Amino acid sequence: MAIRRIMKYGEDDVLHKKSRPVEKIDKRILDLLDDMAETMRAADGVGLAAPQVGILRRVVVIDVGDGLIELINPEIIETSGQQQGPEGCLSIPGVSGEVIRPERVKVRALNRNGESFEIDATDLLARALCHEIDHLDGILFIERAIPDTLEGK
Repeated sequence: MAIRRIMKYGEDDVLHKKSRPVEKIDKRILDLLDDMAETMRAADGVGLAAPQVGILRRVVVIDVGDGLIELINPEIIETSGQQQGPEGCLSIPGVSGEVIRPERVKVRALNRNGESFEIDATDLLARALCHEIDHLDGILFIERAIPDTLEGK
């Protein structure tokens, strides 16, 4: 495992590009998952998407305190309700803002063994899933933030 460099907003346009689906789960994807988890933890984050380490693949890791969740080719299949709360991003250090997200999301993805699974999430996990899946589509939280709530650099 290795800590990868986190791409910063304004450095490269990779953060604004749409990621490609993973066609085959091989050693490179497994190493990517391991490296992303290590990188996220070292940066004290709760989520990390592959574009944030310069890889345009649909791969996400999340840990909101309940253990690591690895998602390959995640897709939101249901949403309900609404919540407003603060968000920040490892790729935009020092900046935060209020973002409106669904209160509940259901996400379908593959695990590292290629098996399909679903997560039904609320609160912080729902927010993290939406935030990271947005990264896979080239969308940053600052684009969704309520404009007068953005703070920081």
